[in-house]
Amino acid sequence: MSLAILAGVAGALVAAVAAAGLWRESVRHISSARSGYRALAVAALLWGAGFVAQEAVAGTGAGGSLTFADLLTLLALPAFAVGLAGLARVGRTTRYDRPAAWLADACLLATSLFIIDWVTVFGAEYRRTGESAGAFALQAIHPIADLLVLGVTLAFAARAGRAGRTAFVALLVITLGESLGVGAQASGVRPGVGAVIIQLAGFCLLGAAALAEADRESSSPGRPARTGRAGPDGLSWATLGPALAAAVAAAVMIVWSLDGQSFAEPAVVVCGGIAALALVVRIADLLGREHAASELSEESEHRFRELADRTSDVVLICDRDGVIRYASPAVCDYGYTPAELADRSLSELVHPEDRAPGVRIVRAARSGPHPGRFPCRIRSSDGTWRHVEATVSRHHERSDPGQLLITARDISDQVALRRQVTYLTFHDGLTGLPNRAYIEDRAKDAIDRAASAEPGRRPAQAGAIFIDLDGFTGVNDSVGHAAGDLLLAQAARRLRAAVPPEDTVARWGGDEFAVLVESAASAPEIVDIADSLAGAIAGEPFHVADREISLTASIGVAFADGGAPGHLLRNADVAMSRAKDSGGGRVEVFAAHMHADVLRRLEMASDLRAAITAGKLSLQYQPVVEFATSRVIGVEALVRWSRGGQPVPPTEFLGVAEYSGLVVSLGEKVLREACAQAVAWRDSGWAIGVSVNFSLRQVTAGGFAASVLAVLDETGLPPSALTLEVAERVLIEGADPMAEGLAELRRHGARLAIDDFGTGYASLAYLRQLAVDVIKIDPSFVAGLGDDATLAMLTRTIIQVGHDLGIEVVAEGIERPEHLELLREMGCGLGQGYLIAKPMDARGIEALVGSGWPDGIAGRRDGGRHDGDDGRRDGDGDGDGHVMAGPPAGGPASEPEFAPDAGPPCDAALGPGQAPAPASPVIAPVQ
Repeated sequence: MSLAILAGVAGALVAAVAAAGLWRESVRHISSARSGYRALAVAALLWGAGFVAQEAVAGTGAGGSLTFADLLTLLALPAFAVGLAGLARVGRTTRYDRPAAWLADACLLATSLFIIDWVTVFGAEYRRTGESAGAFALQAIHPIADLLVLGVTLAFAARAGRAGRTAFVALLVITLGESLGVGAQASGVRPGVGAVIIQLAGFCLLGAAALAEADRESSSPGRPARTGRAGPDGLSWATLGPALAAAVAAAVMIVWSLDGQSFAEPAVVVCGGIAALALVVRIADLLGREHAASELSEESEHRFRELADRTSDVVLICDRDGVIRYASPAVCDYGYTPAELADRSLSELVHPEDRAPGVRIVRAARSGPHPGRFPCRIRSSDGTWRHVEATVSRHHERSDPGQLLITARDISDQVALRRQVTYLTFHDGLTGLPNRAYIEDRAKDAIDRAASAEPGRRPAQAGAIFIDLDGFTGVNDSVGHAAGDLLLAQAARRLRAAVPPEDTVARWGGDEFAVLVESAASAPEIVDIADSLAGAIAGEPFHVADREISLTASIGVAFADGGAPGHLLRNADVAMSRAKDSGGGRVEVFAAHMHADVLRRLEMASDLRAAITAGKLSLQYQPVVEFATSRVIGVEALVRWSRGGQPVPPTEFLGVAEYSGLVVSLGEKVLREACAQAVAWRDSGWAIGVSVNFSLRQVTAGGFAASVLAVLDETGLPPSALTLEVAERVLIEGADPMAEGLAELRRHGARLAIDDFGTGYASLAYLRQLAVDVIKIDPSFVAGLGDDATLAMLTRTIIQVGHDLGIEVVAEGIERPEHLELLREMGCGLGQGYLIAKPMDARGIEALVGSGWPDGIAGRRDGGRHDGDDGRRDGDGDGDGHVMAGPPAGGPASEPEFAPDAGPPCDAALGPGQAPAPASPVIAPVQ
């Protein structure tokens, strides 16, 4: 009894675990698979319950009739069939398309397994018990029903993937266990231990079906379901199963007959007849399929030929030796007829350089399932080579399965387009020269070759030359961009002609060019090439738009020192920038400190941007005085910057601002603050105008005039109280666009002053063109008064020209009393400089205007110069009033620089014969 209890408990546990696993797996699948797993779980529970019930009644002698345990076991079979059918609905393998084939396979499998069972188990038990056939069939009802279900569900298992096949094998094992227990059941005793263990193993396999499915389907919200896969060829597996069972059955019967046994048992005869009939039906079905496949193959071949005849791609069929057996009519595009290519070797048409890769692709395609693709060149009948993309695959023709199918599509136009795109990618469309990307790549190769030179062998000197055309912006503005492009093309031809053929000339961008010298004998030779390039640009004028335009070039030279290619080109660019900053028209050789200067300027630009945003810049004002009355008639606004507690010279941060573009935002802040201060003074009764200096980038920026008028409207300052001060060289470089903006502001009432007058080489022309109100004599002229007769004559001429044109003349940089006396004698009425007053904050101006001056200007108490300063108001060497960082050395910025008594402040700058007018504003030089 203890063994029965142990077997029952084991069966219950195994069946319960299997059912739980199958039920849990059903949650992860879509509806059809879910129902299949749940049906298998029910089958497992029924088998387990039947097994426990059988163990309970085993050995009681009740073996002659069906019991409740038998009913439970038999009910498990329909549930099992439903489960496999549910799993088969999500399979991906080929399904049976003919019911006769499925029925034949089911009968063949069931009868073959029955014959094997009869020979090995049933026959001996049948003869031992001596029962009738009906009674014995009742005792063997379980394995017989199992065999029928195995045959019926074979097709389902073939399509149900690994899970279905595992469940099918589980039923086969259960059938074996029940077959071994038939004799015990017929005798009314308990089945042996082996039969019990085998049935338990079948239950375990059924539970393992829940783990056998590789592609599980999630039922989670928002996640797409995935179907399970049955296997690589489920139909072949289902077909081989019955055939294998039939072969085993035949072998067993042969062995049985050799042992002297007889085939006369009715069960063997009936099952053998059914198996033979099923085999005949299956063979007939296979023959029908073969015939249908043959017809389909012929039809496919016919359709293939029709398709090949209509397609524009060349289609070739070659044998295993590469001999062409078929060629489509598309070969006419290459000058051949299909008959001409028949029996010719494919290698005769392929370019020699492409044959080796083609052979490798053909071998791979012949041995593998996937087609091979490769580009190659095919010779046309006229001898030219056409680019094609060839595809090679096996041609499954029944007569010769070793043939190859080759299709070739003409891609000559695509290849030409790719070449053109590659050329345009690495060449400049305007000049035809290589571009930046190309020369960067060449620089890398040149440095790599120098680094890999043999030890002891001196490598060739490599270097880079950068060229920038001076004044090219003015060419675009004066004669148009089309003419500018023509000039660039001419410059490119000159540069190419001046460089050795083995070196590279490229257009870097805009009006910049780069030359990579790869094999110079020495560094001086590279400098000589740079000098020849400068001569090529400046030697002769360029002829564009019926004009002759003379240009110079700023050239930078750098030598390869084993660093990165980017460093070589960067260093040449830095040297070129230094040459341009030095006035242009010269050659600069890179030095290490240049890069440090560039980094310093970048850092300063970053700090300056932060200072502008945070409002950490301040303004000071320098008075402009009328000599005859000693009255302040206006002030010039000067911007100051203290960086980290230290004043920054204006020439440094103004140059950085101009180069980085910060000068636009900086100039707007200076203009707004200066105008607001002038309004505050005017509200206090002091009609003092303000002058603000503008750089080239400010004046040529889009919307310049509108932005100035907006500030005037915002602050409430009358336009007549603002003077726009522009350096003479800015007028020359800015040309017409800038003149239009300044003229528009002048039409609204603003005044215009030319700063640094006498240094721009085209002053008189612009005086006529712009109709300026004020000219300011450059400090270099004033500094030479009394010492240089030529400068004195030029200064007198400028003053006289101003008088003749009705323009106010202001002398800048007055440092000594004798300068003041000479200017008075020449007729100059206005001036500014350290002799008169240094720059000061707004409170200093208010104190100065409020205190007044004595009659005439006696000069500064300190003799004009100020503690080591250069005597000019901003310390930048040009005396133009440009921004100065911090107050001048020698005293507080608000300290008056004149004797305490003076006439009342005036509100106008007086020209010859003019009535008092609003004070002349002065511009904060932001350049």
